[in-house]
Parts: sequence; C-alpha cells; structure tokens
Amino acid sequence: MSSIKDFLIGDTTRYNYGDLCKPQLPCAKQESKKGVPFYAHDEPLPFFLAAIMGLQHAFAMVGGLITVPFVVFRFSVDFGNTELQQYAISAALIACGICTLINISKIPLPFTEKIFGRQLFLGSGVLSVMGISFTFLPIFQIGIDQQKQAGVDPLEAYGNMLGTSMVCGLSEIFISILPGKVIKRIFPPLVSSITVMLLGVALTGTGMKYWGGGAVCADMIWKEHGQVSSLDVPRNPSSTCFNGDVALGYGSTEFIGLGFSVMVFLVVIEIFGSVFMKNCNVVLALLFGYMCAGLSNYQGSEYVLSSKIALADPITFLWVHTFPLGFYAPAFVPMLIGFLVTTTETVGDLAATYEVSELAGKEDFNEMLQGGLLSDAFCSILSSLFTSMPNTTFSQNNGVIALTKCASRRAGFACGIWLIFMGIFAKVAGVITSIPDAVLGGMTIFLFANVLVSGISMASGLNLKSRRIRFIMALSLAVGVGVTVWPFAFADMRGSGYTANFWRCDDCDDTLKGIRNGVSIFLSTGYCIGTVLAMLLNTIIPEDADMVRLEEHTPGKEVEEKAVVDGDDSDDVEVKGNDVEA
Repeated sequence: MSSIKDFLIGDTTRYNYGDLCKPQLPCAKQESKKGVPFYAHDEPLPFFLAAIMGLQHAFAMVGGLITVPFVVFRFSVDFGNTELQQYAISAALIACGICTLINISKIPLPFTEKIFGRQLFLGSGVLSVMGISFTFLPIFQIGIDQQKQAGVDPLEAYGNMLGTSMVCGLSEIFISILPGKVIKRIFPPLVSSITVMLLGVALTGTGMKYWGGGAVCADMIWKEHGQVSSLDVPRNPSSTCFNGDVALGYGSTEFIGLGFSVMVFLVVIEIFGSVFMKNCNVVLALLFGYMCAGLSNYQGSEYVLSSKIALADPITFLWVHTFPLGFYAPAFVPMLIGFLVTTTETVGDLAATYEVSELAGKEDFNEMLQGGLLSDAFCSILSSLFTSMPNTTFSQNNGVIALTKCASRRAGFACGIWLIFMGIFAKVAGVITSIPDAVLGGMTIFLFANVLVSGISMASGLNLKSRRIRFIMALSLAVGVGVTVWPFAFADMRGSGYTANFWRCDDCDDTLKGIRNGVSIFLSTGYCIGTVLAMLLNTIIPEDADMVRLEEHTPGKEVEEKAVVDGDDSDDVEVKGNDVEA
C-alpha cells in the first residue's frame, strides 16, 4: 500500500504537499516564508507531481505547436477542410509527443564506439521538448503555393515538401556526429548566448501577435492602412482576428483584456500563491484566462466555440490521412538553410536548458549536445513519416523550467505523454484549439520573455569588459534584433510574394525563386543571420591586445607600465619603461 502511495504522491517528508499548497502572505515575516524547491533533472518525481509539471510544458508549447500546421493547412493546403486541419493538429501533437520522449531518453547507439571512437546517443537526456519550428512555416507555404500555381494537387504538394525535408534532415545528422570540440568551436558560449537572446526577442514578438488577436491577422494588419483600405485588396488572408465567433481588428481592447487577465493572475499567484501554485502558475493562469473568455461574450458572440469540440472526432491517430512523399527541387536550398537555422537554434536551446537545469559539472555537455542534435535530425525525418512537419527543440519551455524550478526528466516524459494523449483523443485537441489566441498570447509572451532572460543570464558569464566580446555582441544583436523587429527589408509581407525590393524576382524561374526565398528567409530571421554573423566575427576578430597602463608620471623618475589583459587588472604584469627626461 505504501509503495502505491509513494508512486502517486511520493515521500511526504520530501514532497510536503501541505507546504506546497499553503498560500503565501506578502506581509508574513521572511523567515516564515517557504522557499521554492528545485527539482534536479534526475529527481524521481511522484506520478501526480510529474503529471502537473508535464502539463505545464504541454500547455506552454501547444500554442506554437499547433499554429504552424494549422496555418499551412488552412491557408495553403485546403482552406475549407476543417477535418483535414484538425487531423494536422492531432498528428502534430502525437508526433511531437513521441519525439519528446525520444529526445529526453538519451538512447545509446550500438557499435558507435568502435566506428567513431566514442559512444553516440540519440536524445539529449535532459528536459528538452520537441515541437514544430516556425522556421519551416514560410518554406512550406511558399513551396506549396508555387506547386499549386503549377497545377500540382495541394495534398501532393504537401507530400513533396515532407519528402524534401527528410532529405535535408540528413545534413543535421552529419553535424551531430562531429566531435564535441568542433561543435563547441562552431557554437561557443558567446555565440550560444547571442542565439538564445535573439530567440527570446523573436518569440516574444510572436507572443505579442497572439495577445493582440492572432498571428495571421497581425501580419495582415497592413491592409487596414488608410492608403490601402480603399484599394481592391484580396480578402484572404484577412486582417480581422477571429477568437471564437468574435471578429475584431488586431489589438482590440477586448483581446488585450483577455490576455491581460492571464498576466494579472500570474502576478496574483506570485504574490499570494503557494509553492505548488507557483510551480503550476502557467497552467492556472491559462485556465483562468480561458474561464474569463468562456464566461464573457462580445455583443452576443462567444470567445470560446463549443462547435470546435463537437466537430472533433472522439479518437484519431497518425495516417488517418496520408500524403504521397515526393521531392520539390526549388525548395531544397531554402529547406537546407532552414535546417541550418534549427541546428543553430537547437544548440542555443540545449545550452539554455543546461544552464537553467543547473547541470554544470554534473552532466557532459558534449554528450547532451550530440544526442540532442541527432535527435533533432532523426525526429524531423520521423515526423515527416508521421505526416507531420519537421521537429526541433522548443526554446520556450526553458522559460517553464526557470519559472517552475523543475528540471526533472519525469516532467518531460509526462509532457510527451500528455501531447500524445491530446492528439489521440481529438476532443481534447478540440478543447485546446478552442482557447482564444488572445488568452494563449497572454501566457506565451510571458514565457517567451523568459527565454530572453536565459540568454542574458548566459551572457553574464562572459567577460563583458572585453572590447572584442562587446563588439561581437553589439554588431550581432544590432542586425539580429533589427531584422526581428522589422524583417521587411528582406522578407515579403504575408500575401505579397516577391515584393521585397532587395530581390523582387518577379520573372525568375522556379529554381531561382527557391534560392531567392531561402536567402530571404535567412536574412529576415534574426536568430539566423545574427547567429551566423556572431560565428563569423568570433572567427575573424582577434583577441584583445594587452592594455598598457602607465603609472602616475613623475619627472626625472622611471615610469612603470602595467599590462592589463581584457580589461582585468587583477593580475597586473609590471613592465619597466624608459627613463623620462625632465
């Protein structure tokens, strides 16, 4: 009986649920306040606690996870086929759940020690979850749209993109088997910290799109410009945001208020919440915002649609719908660049996970990095076989680790199981898809900003007095943040293909258009161009010269010089100078 109790709720002396659930009063004496426990990556969490922690990770990633397949199937494959769109969401949830379990497992690969001289692994072995990257969204959309214009069936076009991504995924396998020293030379801490910061900036902007009403309508808000609204502009994609039955413009007060309710409840939990509530703050705040949306309406229109739940099948699984695998040559170069971007992203994500999980000196970073990169490549190929888009590590979940102080792999396994459960039981997916984008945005913008904070924390370990480091960071962040804030110097606005003036390419052939689209994606993705620039500068910028500091000048006396390296005068080296004549 005790073993069942330990399995379900654990040792009550270690997991004191009374203290975990006791609310905190801000006026209480400091010594009476309980500290928030940190659960290490090998902490054997009991079933109940692991399920709650895993649910937070599942909710944190579900908004970004379902957006990419939903947008591709709604706006590129089949706009009116709700059943196909729901299948795409369910398949993505199941695929990401399976890939998350693989990535957290760290499976040793047989015979690799004899072949490569070292043991290789599949999976990072840390709480690093897998999801569909936004990097592949424009590549899939443009590739499918180009094929449709050539008369290819949309379902066949999607299958061609899946096959192309499988071929390009092999490149990341090659990178993953490189020696750890080579990978660390390519992605040193300076580069990784810049990557994570740029990821945080980009993700926070995405969260802001959700908060204002939705990502697609946010990108189309240019249609409301006074000089454009009077023109004959195609209606779809629309600049109107739909949250349930409520159709309002992006940034409407009603949408901002729903997202703000999530933030208010986060603050309430932080002030008054118990340790347990703080560990579950993301789920609780999201449910509170969902409740506010469900209890309110706009002029009789509902924010939460029960019809989405009713339309969903009770149970579904992979391969209910299939797509013929093929290869689309014009998308090869853009897809290859996309995998380079996600490889860089994965290195930064894993470095951030390593940092927030407090694994320094406990786990081999090189093993974790090699296993994570191989898992990234393997799961991208596997996900395509699952009829879903390529998988990669999800950086926003590092924010969940930082907030909940839970890095236990059991929480990650629980997250993977939750995702599979949500995908199989399509009614659950229907409930998730019924959460208004504004509510998801209120949660995700907070989580995504924590990724930025993780990057800043990583950068704090660098010698920021060094002119070289400051120069590399400043120039890389200038370009990376610049194109993130305003990508349209190189990127086409949504619904306006080949309009970016840097390379319009209106009359190019399909192959040149594919190259142009790849270059456009590379230059307009802040964490891609910023990271590559940081890698280049880190290679060519020389180390700081020794700074020579002169002692106070006294006429007729010998002058002592002190060489200071990297702005640090703790280990001064005295150098005798020449005599100075009066």
